[in-house]
This record gives sequence, structure tokens and C-alpha cells, in this order.
Amino acid sequence: MTTATPPRITLSSGLDISRLVCGLWQVADMEKGGTTLDPETAADSLESYARQGFDTFDMADHYGSAEIITGQLLKRFANETTRPVAFTKWCPEPGPMTAEIVRKGVQDRLDRLGVSRVDLLQFHWWSFEHPAWLDALHEMKALQQEGLIGAIGVTNFDAAHLALALADGIPIATNQVSFSLVDRRAAGDLSALCRAKNVKLLAYGTLCGGFISERWLGKPEPDMIADWSKSKYKRFIDVAGGWAPFQKLLAAANNIAVKHGVSISNVATAWVLSHDSVAATIIGARLGESEHRDDNLKAFSFSLDAEDHALLNARFAGMEPVPGDCGDEYRKPPFLTASGDLSHHLDAIPSAYESYPLTHRQGIRISTGSVWEPLAGYSRAVRVRDMIMVSGTTATHSSSRCVAPGDAGAQATYILDKIAASITAAGGRIEDVVRTRVYLKDVSQWEPVSRAHGRVFGEILPANTLLAAGALVGDYEVEIDADAIVDEAR
Repeated sequence: MTTATPPRITLSSGLDISRLVCGLWQVADMEKGGTTLDPETAADSLESYARQGFDTFDMADHYGSAEIITGQLLKRFANETTRPVAFTKWCPEPGPMTAEIVRKGVQDRLDRLGVSRVDLLQFHWWSFEHPAWLDALHEMKALQQEGLIGAIGVTNFDAAHLALALADGIPIATNQVSFSLVDRRAAGDLSALCRAKNVKLLAYGTLCGGFISERWLGKPEPDMIADWSKSKYKRFIDVAGGWAPFQKLLAAANNIAVKHGVSISNVATAWVLSHDSVAATIIGARLGESEHRDDNLKAFSFSLDAEDHALLNARFAGMEPVPGDCGDEYRKPPFLTASGDLSHHLDAIPSAYESYPLTHRQGIRISTGSVWEPLAGYSRAVRVRDMIMVSGTTATHSSSRCVAPGDAGAQATYILDKIAASITAAGGRIEDVVRTRVYLKDVSQWEPVSRAHGRVFGEILPANTLLAAGALVGDYEVEIDADAIVDEAR
């Protein structure tokens, strides 16, 4: 039986939301030509959603005037007992994340929404090699305690870095990631972590930009796609095995849809929502265009049974898994964003660390800016000709504090980011590493550290030594060093 309004769920922060969240990314598409939507007219469309129970809206700092439009909507509910829920995202360019920079980023969201507190503020970071993302999250935590942020979320975080943020004391309620019948990465380690830590996933891309629908069932593969969103999700289909396996998956979803008297998109939505780690899926809110609210509600009119899951699983077996973890499409090849690399989003990612010439011979040294480097007389890394040597590296943040105290796996993740950033600053790449050495305070922690090492080096396979150090200072559980050989032309 179809519900009159979408079911609701309460996040760990106490925030009550709809399980179908209205995404406002289309505002940016509609304003591409430079013409801004009229906020009041656009808010009329949002109000029609909200009055039907689709009262949770997701937007971002780069979704055109979406925040301003939503602000106009919220004003209309000022005298009512409840009002719509507004999520937004802050996606700063990598660089120093001082208290002033973070406060301004948050205040801009508050001003555009016209509220004193953001219900859920989601943070996106382009490259974990730049360590300032932890500074940003800690400043957001302080602003949450100040009352400016209701709940803290992240977007496109993989399991390892979500675990690191949690281990470092950030109270994360949600992680917004791609999750669909085609892109099933979130069903693995990320879902397991979310279940263990009471974090919920917000799933976008559930319909692969509209490809998972009757419209594409039995249709030939498109030669050219002008639409940005469809171009992006066609890349996911390609890397998952191509059009033929996708058509078999679509046919299976259609069989299930006919069986239950629903649409293919309902089946796709229900499959994602059936994962207990998922709080909600994000659907596009069509301002002034055809709307599909009644059909979307049918996703809650049935449950996938064992036969349905078996049929889908059989089709999954004939596809290639999308490589890596959630968010990798923005951070490492194969880039699956519509542009094919980060140039669509950023001109460049600045180096996290500074390089200086060696004083005693030709070469360069890399400094993280730690107070201990000049005091103790060492560099984080040194490059001489084609050789880069990275010093023994611990999970010391730029503020000289230990990250994720007591958590060996999270510390290893942070350390390997520092090593990658050091090698990048020296003109190399993480793929150039030929040797690593890992030192453990407690040898029983070998497995989470080894798994972190494997996530980075699983295809590179450098020579490796694992040692029980036993005498690391304070809360440090692991130390790692690395050697890399690069092409001298770089």
C-alpha cells in the first residue's frame, strides 16, 4: 500500500528527516546561462513538495541560488509548529582551514538560508593529502557546540577517512555518497562502519541520472550525451561492464517492477533503502517541470523478497564492480566525474607541504611545518636525483597533536596521506613507492594497519617490512617510512 507521505527517520543527532530527500542540484543547471530563478516563484514549487511531506531539502554552496530559494521557503513556515528541513554542503577549495575561514563558510550558509542554525551541514574535501580537512571538521564541531550547526555530515568520504574523522572525535551524523544498482561500493566497508558507529548514509545517484528507468530499457547505447548528469552516470555504467550488462540489470529490475506493480525506479530506490545503513535517497526536485512525487512514494508500497534479491544478485555477478571506495571518483583514476578529472571542479590542488633546496648538495627537502623538524634536525622527505626518502612518519597533525589517539588503523590512514603528500611535494607520485617500513607499538594491531597499507598499496605492491617497535611515544600506535624512485624528468 502506498503511503500518503514519505516515511521518516531520526538521525543520531536527533534530526528527523524524510526518507526521500529533495535534491536541488537542478537549480544550478537551470541557472547555467546566468539568469537567476525568481526566489519566490521557485519557493512555490518547493512549498508544494513540503506540503505533501517531501519536506527535507538538500543543496550546496555551488547549487546556484538553491540556498536563497530554500531560505524563502523557510520564511513561509516561520509561524508554523514545524518547518522543512534544510541540508546544505560546504565545499571549500583545499587550503588552510583556520577558524576564521570555517566560520565564514558556515556564516555564508546561514545568511543565504536566512536561519540561525543549519540543520545539517555537510563537508566535502577534494584531496585527503591536504590535512586541513581535519582542521575544518574540528572548527565545525566548535561551531556546532556554539549552536550554529545542528548536525555535521560529510560527502563522498570513503570508509577509511570516515573512520579516521570519527576516531579523531568528530560527531558525524551522515555521509552522502553515490549508491545505486550500478554503483554498489557503499554496500561494503562503508556500510559496515556506519552500522558500527551509528552513522547514516544519504544516497544520491540512485537512478544513475535517469538511466535506471523504463525509458532506457531495451534501448541502444547512446552515442553522445550532452547532459552533464547523464554523462557522469554513463561513465559509471561503462566502468561497471558496459551497456550490455546494464541492459540485463535493467531487464531484471523491470521483471521485479512488473511483479510488484511498480516502476523500475521504485525497484532501484527500494533496493538502496533496504540497506540498514541508508537513511534516505536523494531525488531531484523539478522546479516548474513535471513532477513524480506520487510515483516516488510507490517505493514504499512493497518489499523486495528473496527471489527479487537473487535475481538482482545474479545480474550483479555479470557486471564489474565500480573500483575503489566512495568518493574515489573525485580523487583518483578512473575519474568518473563528467569532466573525467578534477578540472571541472578545481583549477589545481595546492601542495600540502613546502619544498626547499638542500644546502649541502643538489636536491630538495620537504617540510610539513612541524616545530620538531628544525628542533630535531630532519625533513619529512628528501629528494636526491630520482630517489625520494620519506622519514618515519607518525599521525602528528600540523598543530603538533596526535590524530586519532590509540587507533592504529585510523593513524595509519592519516600517515599514508602524509607520505603521499610529501612525495607529491617532491615531484613524485604514490605509485613511485618501492619500499615501506611499518613500526607498531602493539603487534596485535597489525591487521588494521595492514589493511590501511593495502588500500593505498594494493596495486603498487612495494617491498615492505613490518616491525614491532614497542616504544613509540604517547598515543602514537604506528610509524611508517617510505622510499620512492621517480623518473628524473619529473
